[in-house]
Parts: sequence; C-alpha cells; structure tokens
Amino acid sequence: MKRQSNEVMTKYLLPILLGVIVFPFLSWQGAISVIVGSFLLLIISRFRSVTFSTKLSLQNHRLIRTLQRLTSDKRVRIGLLLAILLMPLYLPRFPLEIVTLALIYVLLAMGLDIVVGLTGLLALGFIAFYAVGAYTYALLSTQFGLNFFLALPIGAVSAALVGLLVGLPVMRLKGDYLAIVTLGFGEITRIVLNNWDSVSGGPNGILGIPRPHFFGVKLASPGAYYWIILTLVALGAILIYRIVRSKTGRAWEAIREDELAAASCGIPVVRYKLLAFSLGAGFAGVAGVFFAGRMTHISPESFTFLESVMVLCMVVLGGMGSLLGVVIGALALIILPELLREAALYRMLLFGLLLIVMMRYRPQGLVPARRSERFF
Repeated sequence: MKRQSNEVMTKYLLPILLGVIVFPFLSWQGAISVIVGSFLLLIISRFRSVTFSTKLSLQNHRLIRTLQRLTSDKRVRIGLLLAILLMPLYLPRFPLEIVTLALIYVLLAMGLDIVVGLTGLLALGFIAFYAVGAYTYALLSTQFGLNFFLALPIGAVSAALVGLLVGLPVMRLKGDYLAIVTLGFGEITRIVLNNWDSVSGGPNGILGIPRPHFFGVKLASPGAYYWIILTLVALGAILIYRIVRSKTGRAWEAIREDELAAASCGIPVVRYKLLAFSLGAGFAGVAGVFFAGRMTHISPESFTFLESVMVLCMVVLGGMGSLLGVVIGALALIILPELLREAALYRMLLFGLLLIVMMRYRPQGLVPARRSERFF
C-alpha cells in the first residue's frame, strides 16, 4: 500500500519537476503550460492507458508493415532513391535548406544513437563534440587555409579524441551519474568557447569561414550542400549498419542489456564503451565541420544544452538502436516545426508532451530496433 502511494506521488510530482526544468527556457507561462499539459495527460492515461496503448501499437505495426511491403518492391526502391538523389532539381530553395538542416541532425542523431541506443550510455552533453568539429574547421580554415574536405576527417578525429579523453575517466560510471558528467562537459565546453576570446572569438564566434571547394570549384549552392551532407549521412548509415552486425555491435548490445553479464562473458566493457563514445563523437565532429562550412559563421550560441536535448529527443522518438527510426525521428523533429511555424512559441511544449506520450505508450520509439532491420 505504501509502495503504491509512493508511486502515485512520484507520478504526480513528475509534471511539477518537468515545469521547474523548462522554466529557465520557456519563462513562467511556458512552464505552467508544461505542468498543466502533463497533468492532463496523466489523468487521461489513467482511464485510457491500455486501450490507447494497444491501438497506438497496432497502428504503428500496420504502418511499418505497409512501409516494408512498399520498400520490398524493387521499382519503389529505385524510385525512392532517385527522388532523394534528385531532390535539388525539383525542390525550391527554402524547403531544400530545411532538408539539408534536417540531414545534419540525422548525422548527429546517428552518432548519439551509437552511445545511447546501441551501448546504453546516457549522454546529455553530446553537442560539445559537434562544437569541437565546427571550431576545428573554423580555426584550420581561417588560420591555415585548410580545405573543407581535408578538414572533415580531421574534425572527426579531433572530436573522437576529445570523446576518448572525456570517456577515459568516466566510463566506469553508469546511468544518471554518467549523464550528469556529460552534461557538465557540454556546459564547460560552451563556457570555454564563450570566454576564450583569443582562440574562439568569444561570444561573437568566428566569422568568414570558407565555403567548401572541390578542385577550385566553389560548392556554395543549396544543391551542393544537400549532396555533400547526403553523402556523409549515407556513408555513416552504411558504417553503422555494418558495425551493428559485427562482433563489436553484438558486444555493444550485450553491454546495453546487462553490463555485468557481458563482463562475465569476457567482453572488455570499458574498451567497448570507449569505442562507442569515440565513434559517436566522431559522427558529431563531421556534422560540426559541415555546419561550419555551410553557415560560414559559428558562435557558442549554436551549441547549447537545448541542442543536446533536441538530438536526444530524435533518438528517443525514432527508436533507440534503430537506424531507420533515428533517421525518421530526426527528420520529423526538424521538418515538422518548420511546417507549423504558427505554433513556434509552443514548440518546446509540444516536444515535451510528445516525449511524455512516447514514454508512456511507445517507449521503444516509432520504429523499434530489430536485428533483421534493413535500411533500404
């Protein structure tokens, strides 16, 4: 009886805690909206939890089965591939810019999914590695004239090395403790960039970052940016697809399911965790280099805690450990707000409600991870 009472108290304290957390970002009106919305969802869930959950699961299952039937047809696959490749030829400039931005977040979400979804490590400061990649390219290009395409692997290696250095002392931590340490690392990185004027440019950031060049040809059109980031996303997806089906992928899944059992089976847990952390950071570094080359100006304001939360939301919404799910989650959370600009003030509120609904009724995400999952 006492246990049930504690569970009810915890459940109804959660909306208040959520409101306190979002208060610094949404002001008191937004925080109250979050609390009221969360309470309403909890009350509704008490009456319709089983029915609604079952319906949502069935609808989602039918949608996945329909998509699988469609994509199993070779002609549909070829048509879909051509539509993706030739998008710059038929899509207007503004929508193409949004899709390009969404693909940057797809790359970030794929990197975070290696850490959170495949290995089970909760990281809340992931956006710091994105900043490392962006500032690496910004400094190397403006100070030494380094080419964009040479900076891509350097940015990835730099971010991976930073991930390795951060991970070495903290990989023995678990759960909330690891999340707090990574959150602190993300905030320290932002504060350092904000105050190290002589290197990072301080709050003004770095201006005049060169756009990508390929054998002397300037790649500054929206279509060129789209094809570059599409290539990076495709290479990243192939790499993850191959790793997940290798010995390394199985070791990550074993660690995620039961770290103690994995260690007792002879899996070097800390080594595989460090590998996952470094590889995920490398993905963020590549995304950061592309972001800097596309925007030509970066500042610490682009790498705040909210960005880390946004990427984590993409992974949770799509399905942790699911490559296709992560892609769908990232595209949905970037493209949908642009389509609903009238509700821009309530965007974070909607994201919060969406996450609560997902955690309550669909904790495995829109597209749950499966061993037999095929990307195309």
